[in-house]
Amino acid sequence: MTRHVAVIGAGIVGVSTAIWLRRAGIDVTVIDRGAPGSGTSHGNAGVLAACAMVPVTSPGLITKAPGMLLNPDFPLFMRWGYLPKLLPWLRKYVAHANDADTRRIAQGLTPIVGDAVEQHKSLCDDLGLGDWVSESDYCFAYANRAAFEAESYTWALRKEAGFTPMLIEGQEVRDYEPALGPDLGFMAIMKNHGFIRSPGGYVQALAQAFEGMGGTILQAEVKDFDLSGGAVSAVHTTQGTVHCTEVVLATGVWSKPMMAKLGLNVPLESERGYHIVFEDATGGPARPTMVASGKFVATPMEQGVRCAGIVEFGGLEARASKAPLAFLRRHAAKAFPNLKAKSEVEWLGHRPATSDSLPLIGQVGDTKVYTAFGHHHIGLTGGPKTGRLVAGLIAGAQVNTDLAPYHPQRFSTKT
Repeated sequence: MTRHVAVIGAGIVGVSTAIWLRRAGIDVTVIDRGAPGSGTSHGNAGVLAACAMVPVTSPGLITKAPGMLLNPDFPLFMRWGYLPKLLPWLRKYVAHANDADTRRIAQGLTPIVGDAVEQHKSLCDDLGLGDWVSESDYCFAYANRAAFEAESYTWALRKEAGFTPMLIEGQEVRDYEPALGPDLGFMAIMKNHGFIRSPGGYVQALAQAFEGMGGTILQAEVKDFDLSGGAVSAVHTTQGTVHCTEVVLATGVWSKPMMAKLGLNVPLESERGYHIVFEDATGGPARPTMVASGKFVATPMEQGVRCAGIVEFGGLEARASKAPLAFLRRHAAKAFPNLKAKSEVEWLGHRPATSDSLPLIGQVGDTKVYTAFGHHHIGLTGGPKTGRLVAGLIAGAQVNTDLAPYHPQRFSTKT
């Protein structure tokens, strides 16, 4: 049989993988129940956050978390009825909130996100899509220097990874970003970053380019694999059977039931994330800005200013909650007091959160099923690099990255 890879998932990771596989001369079909770029890849903050290599589970989280959950002015929310189901994952997750694990995880994430702008340009420039990638500063706005120094542990790890910010305060902040409110008087500015002005549109454009390269996109729901010979030979979908020699599983948090079909119980949960697009807005920032007090990012986009962030635990089924959206509105108004919009668009999506904050990248045993999911908050940032790595594994190219931290079967022996 001629080599034919079925890529399950038409988000940034799946489409990136598909493009790199086509560049290697391999036939590819991308399968997704939705249109390309319409899922989690659509709703992020759009930042190519190369410095986002420090996990949330840093030292001190265990003692701080209860207060965070009970504080209505902190961007962490819980649908309490979901807590019993969440607890097994949550115990494993917070167990990594120590210095040794945080450093290990940061070292694992750095190769996936550290050269994000270059990886995105390598993916799209030759396709004539380079204009989708805007190179820019990435800014972290704080109330004052003390608030910045309260996060010194995170900034020290970033510095060790090669990310050192430029620091400004007082009038320099006003001159640099006039849109900020008076309560934000200190800023850490990361150079050599970037953002996408329409993440969903970007993935759609990449998918169209993939089709122009001879790739196939099938809108269908995947129901099962055919592993009768020990290695995958077909994918069964609602639109029929797709015969293949390899499969790439890039369906984010929805990858968990597919992994169960391989006999693996991956500790994977949804970190429910929210955004509000202030359409045709004025008074917003000129570049992506993380408002540290609210842990959300405001990004200038084609549609308007998108404010994205929040972590809510509540599973895949529950509808959007009102409190996270009210939080975003409140903090956006405080951070950008002159922000005016003609209308607003709300969105809820599901970040794929592994219990150890690292993605799954690699082949599952000898099954010819390859994993490419579990990126938490860094899916857009790290999607092209992940796709390149997985395509390289399948094509037999040399992969110059240690993939051991992302081993897809690591949870079968250690949780």
